[in-house]
Amino acid sequence: MEKILVANRGEIALRIMRSAREMGIKTVAIYSEADRNALHVRYADEAVCVGPPPSNQSYLLGDKIIEVCKQLHVDGVHPGYGFLSENAGFANALEKAGVTLIGPSAHSMEIMGDKLSAKAAVKSYNIPLVPGTEGAVEDLKEAISTAKQIGFPVMIKASAGGGGKGMRIVHNEASLEEEMNLAISEATSSFGNGAVFIERFVGSPRHIEIQVLADKHGNVVHLFERECSVQRRHQKVIEEAPSAVVTSEMRHKMGECAKDVARACGYVGAGTVEFLVDENLDFYFLEMNTRLQVEHPVTELITGIDIVKEQIRIARGEKLSFSQEDLKIHGHAIESRVYAEDPQNNFLPDIGKLERYVRPQGAGVRVDDGFEQGMDIPIYYDPMIAKLCVHAENRDEARFKMIRAIDEYEITGVKTTLPFCKFVMAHEAFATGKFDTGFVQQHYAPEMLDHSAEDQAELAALLTAFVANAGNQPQVAEAGTSDVSNWKRNRS
Repeated sequence: MEKILVANRGEIALRIMRSAREMGIKTVAIYSEADRNALHVRYADEAVCVGPPPSNQSYLLGDKIIEVCKQLHVDGVHPGYGFLSENAGFANALEKAGVTLIGPSAHSMEIMGDKLSAKAAVKSYNIPLVPGTEGAVEDLKEAISTAKQIGFPVMIKASAGGGGKGMRIVHNEASLEEEMNLAISEATSSFGNGAVFIERFVGSPRHIEIQVLADKHGNVVHLFERECSVQRRHQKVIEEAPSAVVTSEMRHKMGECAKDVARACGYVGAGTVEFLVDENLDFYFLEMNTRLQVEHPVTELITGIDIVKEQIRIARGEKLSFSQEDLKIHGHAIESRVYAEDPQNNFLPDIGKLERYVRPQGAGVRVDDGFEQGMDIPIYYDPMIAKLCVHAENRDEARFKMIRAIDEYEITGVKTTLPFCKFVMAHEAFATGKFDTGFVQQHYAPEMLDHSAEDQAELAALLTAFVANAGNQPQVAEAGTSDVSNWKRNRS
C-alpha cells in the first residue's frame, strides 16, 4: 500500500495522514471549496477538490471519490469517522473498483449498523442485552404487552438510529402510543427507516466502550475501555481511559464480550463496542461503531498503540503484532472535545474567524486539530475545533493537567466549550467518579460559568491587592493577572 486517499477533512484527516507519512505512505486529500486552504489539504502529497461546500455535494460523493482513486492510482481509502465511514454501499463500490477500504467489510457494517440485526448477531455469544423486544414493534398491543412485561419506564429506540434521534423514554402506558408514533416519524425522516424496538430503561447509566482490533487471520484483541458518560444532547464531550469505576474483573468480562461481538460479524479492523452500565455496574451491549472513534487518542495514550497504523497494517493483510497478554494500561488519559459552541446558550454552534489561536503545550498534552490562527470555522460541517488530550500517571494528575491545558488554550473569535470542559474537570462528581450520562442535566447550568469566571476574577483581584501592599512579590501578581486573562480569552 503506497498511496492512501483520506475521504475526510479537518483534524481527523491530518491525524491519519501523519501516521501514513510515518509509514512511508503517500497521501491524497479531498476537499470542498470551503476547505481549499485547510491544513489537511496543504499537508497531503496530492489534493483534489470534489465539489461545493455542502457535504452532500462533496465529501459524501462516493462515486466521485472512487474516480479520484482511479485517476491517482490510489491503493487504499481511509474514511476517518462520519461522512462515508460506515456506508456499506461505499465499501462495496470500493471493493468493485479494486481499492482497499481501511476498515471493516460492508457485511459487518450492515449487521452492526442496524441495532436489531446487531442484537440478533450477538445473541448466540451470550452477550448481556437490555431486556426488550427481539424485533421491530409496529403493533401497539404488542408494544403495551412488552412494556408491561419488562416494566415501565421503557425506552423506544430507532433500529437505524444514532445521536439520540428516534429515541423516547416512556413512563406509563397512557403515553406509549404517542411516543411510539413520534419515534417512528423521527426515525423515518432521519434514517429512512422507521423500525423501532422497545427496551427496559436503564436508570443512571454510564456509557462505557471497548476498543477492539481484529485482523484477517482470526486474531482479536481489546485495548481496554473508555468512559464516555459526559454528554450533551446524546453527544460526547469528555472521554477518559480507563474508567474510574471499572474493576479488573469487570474490564476482563467486558473486553471478552467486545471481542465476541467482533467475532459475531466477522469484523476486521478497528471498531468500538459500546455498553450501558447501570448503577449496579451490570453492563449491557448497546451497539458497535464500525469505524475509528473521535476519542481514540485516549486509548492510544494509555496503550502506546497507534490505532491508525494498526488499521493500515490490517488492511494490508498483516497479522496483529501483539496479543492480549502483551497489552497493559499505562497511566490515565482524558480528552476534551473543543467545539465552536456556546455552552452558555444551550451549546449553540458558533461560527467566525479564529482571531487568536494558541495551542497548549508541555509534557503529556496532545492537540489533534485542523485549524490555525486566522482561519474561519465553516458553517457546513461539525463544529469541532480540536481534541485536547492529556496523559498522566493517575486520574487526578490527568484532571489537573487538563485544567492547566485548558487555561493555556487561547481561542478568540468564536465561543468554545473550553469553559464547560474546565467546569467538568473541577466538579466534585467528576473528580470522585460518581457521575453518569445525566451529568449535564444534574450538575450544569449556564450561569455556573459566570460564577466560575467571577470567582477567578475576585481571586486575582485579591492577589493583586496583596502584592501591591506587600510590594515585594511581583511574580505572584504576574501569575494572577495571566490567569484572569487566559480565562477571559477562553470564554470569548
